[in-house]
Amino acid sequence: MRIIAGQRRGKRLFTPLNRSIRPTTDRLRETIFNILGPLSAEAVVLDLFAGTGAMGIEALSRGAGAAWFIDQSAAAVSLIQRNIDACDFSRQARVVRWDACREPSPQIGLPACNLAFMDPPYAQGLVAPALACWTRSAVLPPRAVLILEHALHEPLPPLAPSWSAVDQRRYGKSLVSFLKRML
Repeated sequence: MRIIAGQRRGKRLFTPLNRSIRPTTDRLRETIFNILGPLSAEAVVLDLFAGTGAMGIEALSRGAGAAWFIDQSAAAVSLIQRNIDACDFSRQARVVRWDACREPSPQIGLPACNLAFMDPPYAQGLVAPALACWTRSAVLPPRAVLILEHALHEPLPPLAPSWSAVDQRRYGKSLVSFLKRML
């Protein structure tokens, strides 16, 4: 697994030794970022169920100003921090051990994020509760974009009125849904 483009293009990332984390493939990551287009320094990224941190690190490499990584696994948090340090993004990145299906505590200090990636483990019924949680949170303000990677057999749940599905694409056994916060 490597960074596809930007400042750290070609940089290899550390990966888990076991299958406890399912990272987004290089090809799918490249496709998602090609759809998103260029990122500005004003982009504040939230990487939920971050795993290896590849999505948020790719965003930083492509010019995002800051990234927050959320995962509840101690092993994942350690792996994400290792990848951030290896890419020299420690000043722009924060890693928080937290359950992404729980609304964030104010003590975490999450800023408003205008771009979020959510890739919960497949077949565990986490898409709907995580989406509901972050819909209630002020972390994703109006005009925020959320890219949700989910299993083909786990379709997008009914959306709250504050979200609009602007695109959805199938990649093998995965769906990638592009949502925009309206209210």
